[in-house]
Amino acid sequence: MNIVMARLRDWWSLRRGIIVLAAAFIAAATLSAQSVPTIAYEANADFLILPANTYLGEVAGVATNSRGQLYVFTRTGHAVATLGDERTFYHGGSRLFQFDAAGKFLKEIGQGAYGINFAQQVRVDPQENVWVVDAGSNQVIKFDADGRVQLVLGRKPENIGVRPGAGVPASGGLPPAAPEAARAGGAGGRGGGGTPGAGSNGDAFNRPADVAWDSAGNIYVADGFGTNSRIAKFTKDGDFVKTWGHTGSGPGEFSKIRGLVTDAAGNFYVADSGNKRIQVLDPSMTFKSEIKNIGTPQAICITGGPTQYLFSSNSNDPESMENGEIYKIALNGQVAGRFGQAGKMPKDFGMVNAIDCRTPTSLVVGEVWNWRVQKVTLK
Repeated sequence: MNIVMARLRDWWSLRRGIIVLAAAFIAAATLSAQSVPTIAYEANADFLILPANTYLGEVAGVATNSRGQLYVFTRTGHAVATLGDERTFYHGGSRLFQFDAAGKFLKEIGQGAYGINFAQQVRVDPQENVWVVDAGSNQVIKFDADGRVQLVLGRKPENIGVRPGAGVPASGGLPPAAPEAARAGGAGGRGGGGTPGAGSNGDAFNRPADVAWDSAGNIYVADGFGTNSRIAKFTKDGDFVKTWGHTGSGPGEFSKIRGLVTDAAGNFYVADSGNKRIQVLDPSMTFKSEIKNIGTPQAICITGGPTQYLFSSNSNDPESMENGEIYKIALNGQVAGRFGQAGKMPKDFGMVNAIDCRTPTSLVVGEVWNWRVQKVTLK
């Protein structure tokens, strides 16, 4: 009897210890969340001046050049499916607008272009070229500063099934991926027999999400919002070099890549949204560290200047209107603060898919749900 009582006392002591330890972890997590400073800010949602009878749709991409001119890649216009004898060609559905620094409309770039179907992202490289990432055509297109096409990566699907039983386009108007892309980077990986999500050696993209460059001008494509979970490297002339990553949750593995940026030292920051983290990779794409406890990273950008900062939006699940804040993060992973919340009013954010942040205090934010661009000033 004494042995039984002693064991019961030990069990209760262990149980109390576990409860105390769990409470300590919860308190520490709560304290950590509460210790993130709130950044005061102002926002202007009415600074863009569009031509008459022209409107923004879901804003998928925003980017500025060195003169402060703004590029907005928006899901708008009229998507068209042209029926042929055996093929259905899908085109239209997104537009790329250019504005001056004050928000006045300058021109449209790539109007009617073959590969502009479903906007995903727009970036401006150090040479002022404008790059669009299109998840509908599975292509990355480079325009020069005057709007002329310079380079195309990826291949648009030969046909998109829209007839009953042939694969109706996904919600939001996004067509299914090309069969060859699915075979290359689908659930079976390379040719159906490789590592899941590793994709194929080349530019058979499946819903690419972002594009970045190193100091030598090499091109890196985040091919990770569809069935692929990889980053593909190309020379500045578009020749394939190498691919990294596959589906998973370990170091150097990815799940639903939504963003890719580089810092002045050549390190890469990957918005690994499915794993709720930002992975930091060195210039050779070797895992260095990860940044967590910032929600689900979607849009990311990195500032210029001697002290760089990383900004990341917490957009959460498409079904949720909770959270929606944007985090300011030092490159060592320390969260410097956060601002904003999900909502419909000015200063609120509705699924931020793009952030441009050339300086640590002046940002341009593109929203999918609210069909708008906000100019944000941090105090």
